[in-house]
Amino acid sequence: MQEIIPFVYDELRRIAASKLRAERQSHTLSATALVHEAWLEVSRLDRIAWQGRTHYLAVTVQAMRRILVDYAVARKRQKRGGGQSPVHLDGDAWAVADSRADELLAVDQALTRLGDLNERQARIVEYRFFGGLTVEETASALNVSPATVKREWATARAWLNRELRE
Repeated sequence: MQEIIPFVYDELRRIAASKLRAERQSHTLSATALVHEAWLEVSRLDRIAWQGRTHYLAVTVQAMRRILVDYAVARKRQKRGGGQSPVHLDGDAWAVADSRADELLAVDQALTRLGDLNERQARIVEYRFFGGLTVEETASALNVSPATVKREWATARAWLNRELRE
């Protein structure tokens, strides 16, 4: 796994930055910190036979999703009087705005429900929405054709839009 990191680090920073870009200016988690937290989580997975760059990106994107969702849950808890003070990980840090935390949690819950119905569609949404992977990268990670990714991406988005409206 160590040999893959130099080849994906910039891409992971780009993915993390794209997820964090729309948030408020007061920060407690940066793109760099998100990548490092995800790397720490993924580095604990010692029984994975890495199948290359796309496989590593896909697994790391899943870790980023969990970190962002956990952070949103902690923000909501703190907002309700949890008493925890935020941890500042570095100077160019970032925080999930309260309204964005609610949105992120709603998307995560809907994505979990989608996973119960269709695991592959949930992975496609996770890789495309949370990870910013291209159709081709997603197809490679899931070992399906790009046409399948496009078709299931459209179906999953329609389902999620309906779920999130309700």
